[in-house]
Amino acid sequence: YLLSMTNAKPLRGIETLPYYSRVELSVVPMVNPDGVDLVLGGPPEGYKEEILAINEQKDDFSLWKANIRGVDLNKQYPAKWEYEKERKPDVPSSRDFPGYEPLSEPEAIAMANLVENNNFSLLLAFHTQGEEFYWGYEGLEPPDSKVIADEFERVSGYRSVQYVDSFAGFRDWFIKEYRRPGFTMELGKGVNPLPLSQYEDMYEEMLGVFLASLYL
Repeated sequence: YLLSMTNAKPLRGIETLPYYSRVELSVVPMVNPDGVDLVLGGPPEGYKEEILAINEQKDDFSLWKANIRGVDLNKQYPAKWEYEKERKPDVPSSRDFPGYEPLSEPEAIAMANLVENNNFSLLLAFHTQGEEFYWGYEGLEPPDSKVIADEFERVSGYRSVQYVDSFAGFRDWFIKEYRRPGFTMELGKGVNPLPLSQYEDMYEEMLGVFLASLYL
């Protein structure tokens, strides 16, 4: 996007500088830094015993999805959180534990504050995997969500899914609180963690989504 603007080189035939002039873009490149560090480098000093207990004494953290405290950050938002709590793990886990209360984790609080302190018109959350995306929440999504979803489906080739049996996520909360379009993009296909060999394909698939989010 930045190279396109600075070099006056269109992206897929689209001149980007006019969009930069009128669309404010906020990007959070990593929502779960402690969890990523754990997967890549193992438990930090002072946490090893506690984390191994959560991980059933296994030192393979490749499937770890939670933050360092064993809370799944995408089950942390007050959007049917109580419903998820009843059917998910009730203690810290490598994945799916929604916490003992909504918005208990600093990472989730930071994301909620980011939204509350800005006037975002559209939200995109990027996950893996499935080559599909979700855009509805309890019928509270606005009518233009369908228009945007149709365009995202066209430009990405991903399957558009309005409702999915999963709640308390960032997108769910955004739609519930603000009644604005929100989308969870499930990038790639296979078994998590996906290989880096899929990165270029995922980039090309999401480039169209990114551009559509600017011009719609």
